[in-house]
Amino acid sequence: MKSVLFLCSRNRRRSPTAERIFGGRADLEVALAGLAPDADEPVSPEHLATAELVFVMEKIHRSRLIRRFRPYLRDTRIICLDIPDEYEFMDPRLIALLEVRAGPHLR
Repeated sequence: MKSVLFLCSRNRRRSPTAERIFGGRADLEVALAGLAPDADEPVSPEHLATAELVFVMEKIHRSRLIRRFRPYLRDTRIICLDIPDEYEFMDPRLIALLEVRAGPHLR
């Protein structure tokens, strides 16, 4: 089973949508978190300890993640999905982007 972590800013729309889409798969263990101080579930070293693959929604997320958590990211693959914060939770356009951009990495 592959362990993946989806990160966005506040963990309210993009990463929860990703969890809803990919969380039901038997071959994946999906977690989600946010990088902002007021995130519903702030990212922590514990999130990163088990993640084999981390998806960030924007390039700034990758930069913040590396700056704050570099020691915990040694063998972790980080993929930027380039999905801006302009979609609501479960927006069909967001779902389509997640499937197209994250899906191939989860096969």
